[in-house]
Amino acid sequence: MDMRLRSAGTVRKSAFRDWTLTRLRCTAMKVDAFQLETSALSLPVHHMISSGPRPVAPFSHAVEADGWVFVTGQMPTDPAAPDAPLPEGVEAQTRRVVENLKIVLGGIGLGLEHVTMARIYLTEFKRDYAALNALWPSFFEPGKLPARTTVGVTALAVDALVEIDFVARRP
Repeated sequence: MDMRLRSAGTVRKSAFRDWTLTRLRCTAMKVDAFQLETSALSLPVHHMISSGPRPVAPFSHAVEADGWVFVTGQMPTDPAAPDAPLPEGVEAQTRRVVENLKIVLGGIGLGLEHVTMARIYLTEFKRDYAALNALWPSFFEPGKLPARTTVGVTALAVDALVEIDFVARRP
C-alpha cells in the first residue's frame, strides 16, 4: 500500500476519533458540538474607506471575516474626481483599478502582498487579454502572483473595460 494513502487514512481516522470525543464531551455537557466549533468564528467586519473610490452600487469596499478580506470589484474611476472620464485603454484602466484596490487594502492595513486571489472581468476579452497579461506581473513581487481568474463579460458598470476584485489574507 502506498504510504501516502495509509497516512491519509490514519489522519482521517484520527480526525474522526477526535471529533467523536469532542461530540461525546459536548453531549455530556449538554452543548451542541456545531455551536462549539463555530463559536470561535468572528462576525464579518464591513469596511468603507473614506479616501476610497465612490461606490457605483450599494456595497462595502471590503468585508473581513476570520482573517480573510474580500475586496469588492473596483472600477477605473478616480477617487478624487469620480465623474471624470475613464482612462483610455485597458492598460490605463487596469492601472487605475489596481490603484483603487491598493487604496482599499491600505485603508485596512494591507497591501498587494496579502492578496491571495484576483478575479478580473474584461469587456473585450479577445482584444485585451494579452495586454492585461503583459501588465499584470508588474503589480506584484516576482514569483508571488496571486491565483487568478479572468472572465470575458458583456458589460461593466460605468462602461469600464476592466473590473478587478481581490481576496486577501490578514497575516
